[in-house]
Amino acid sequence: MKALVLTREKSPLEYIDRPDPVANAAEGEVIVHLRHAALNRRDYYITKGMYPGVEPPVILGSDGAGLTEGGREVIINPSMNWGPDPRAQQRKFAIIGMPSDGTFAEQIIVDKAQLFDKPSHLSSAEAAALPLAGLTAYRALMSKCQVRRGERVLVTGAGGGVAQFATQFARAAGAEVWVTSSSDSKIQQAVSLGANGGANYTKDGWAKSLKADAEAFDVIIDSAGGDGFKDLVSLAAPAARICFYGGTRGKINGLSPQIIFWKQLTIMGSTMGTADEFEQMLRFVREQGIHPQIDRVVPLADGAAAVESMGTSSQFGKIVLEV
Repeated sequence: MKALVLTREKSPLEYIDRPDPVANAAEGEVIVHLRHAALNRRDYYITKGMYPGVEPPVILGSDGAGLTEGGREVIINPSMNWGPDPRAQQRKFAIIGMPSDGTFAEQIIVDKAQLFDKPSHLSSAEAAALPLAGLTAYRALMSKCQVRRGERVLVTGAGGGVAQFATQFARAAGAEVWVTSSSDSKIQQAVSLGANGGANYTKDGWAKSLKADAEAFDVIIDSAGGDGFKDLVSLAAPAARICFYGGTRGKINGLSPQIIFWKQLTIMGSTMGTADEFEQMLRFVREQGIHPQIDRVVPLADGAAAVESMGTSSQFGKIVLEV
């Protein structure tokens, strides 16, 4: 079969032949013939050696949708071995696509417990765009922050996959949603998905401007951290919940504990989610008729260039590979 393989550390993916996988049905393994796979920033970081435990050669890719050998249309849950405690993953938790082979291939072996029926209202490409980012957004917004109808939500980094889903999920839950981005055009695209407005965080006084427009926020979903995190705390309403799932801007400096305890804030971290949350997320997507935002669909053979392009963060929504 053809696959996109990381053959050595800190190198682009290679489109090469790999042996067809052989499933052990007695151990619950199933072969999925992939139709589409989707990119995540995780894949880009792995190719740059910025992810722990990189062990080439490995087929990357965490998101995928396709057919089992029995013809069932499935979507793959990339979150493996969460463990018995829904509050946090166990030590052997892993994500499909490193260290195990992932979805950037014509076929993949997965445990049958990782397979769920594809939502019927989604195309194969839309279904492939959903798993990792959708699960991450659902746990952060719904499970951790427990967003409620009528609350005001701020989602940072409009354009990224998780931010896109957090925006759509919050709107579907009846919340008012605002976004931040370094791109005015991405803010406008987020508005087209239902956001009320946003602010460009590269402009001086963006936080004051946003506060003047939207006042304070009950829930904040962040992926960046860094020195700008203190601005998010200043934008939080009393008793607000702040949840971050990434740290692309590094360590948080200059954060005063006084404002946190005086506002009675709750600050949480979140990573991926449980199998139950994945099922809940799919149910929510079905019931609300949510469609993932796709930036573009490219052939699997061109996947290495697509992964490299993520370094510019120019996409809005998910980049999907057609297998």
